Amino acid sequence: MDTILDNIHEHGYAVIDDAFPAGIIDALLQDCLENQPNFKAAGIGRQQDSQLNTQVRKDKTLWLTGASPAQTDFMALIDVLRLEVNRNFFLGLFDYECHYAKYAVGDFYKKHLDAFKGKSNRVFSTVCYLNTPDAGGELLIYAQDSDNVIARVAPKAGTLVVFESERFPHEVLAAESERYSIAGWFRMNNSMVGTVDPAS
Repeated sequence: MDTILDNIHEHGYAVIDDAFPAGIIDALLQDCLENQPNFKAAGIGRQQDSQLNTQVRKDKTLWLTGASPAQTDFMALIDVLRLEVNRNFFLGLFDYECHYAKYAVGDFYKKHLDAFKGKSNRVFSTVCYLNTPDAGGELLIYAQDSDNVIARVAPKAGTLVVFESERFPHEVLAAESERYSIAGWFRMNNSMVGTVDPAS
């Protein structure tokens, strides 16, 4: 926890190996695999603006709802992180939304931001890897307003990546073997013109 908080404070992002007990990661991967028939092609944009664009993104996703013990255990651990971030940075993060992500061979997600300044209530993005692919599927994190890569993270089961949603563009390189993860966002209750940014 201290390593995560220190890296977020100093760099705006953190990459932590073995962030979760192996048993939880194994249970999440099994839950993910069992639910594959329910996965859907991932879109870009949110709510009514969501659209499919396979030139930008080709993964498939399934939102976590706490429907299994594995999901419940993961959400409980993530909530501990949320409370610690609030305690240390006084951010008022009020919830966390997340989905399973499956990248089949050749799937990718081009460079993008998870939130635009003043247009979203997503504050921190997270990626938790559920398996260790043989090759491909690396996460690239770019410097703000730059094409310089400041972190290149190879998927490894149990690794957690946390970064500021508005600050860091990022992309997922084409997978060379199946890649499973949980992508999530810590959110603030940020009212905008009488409305709240939707959960998904």
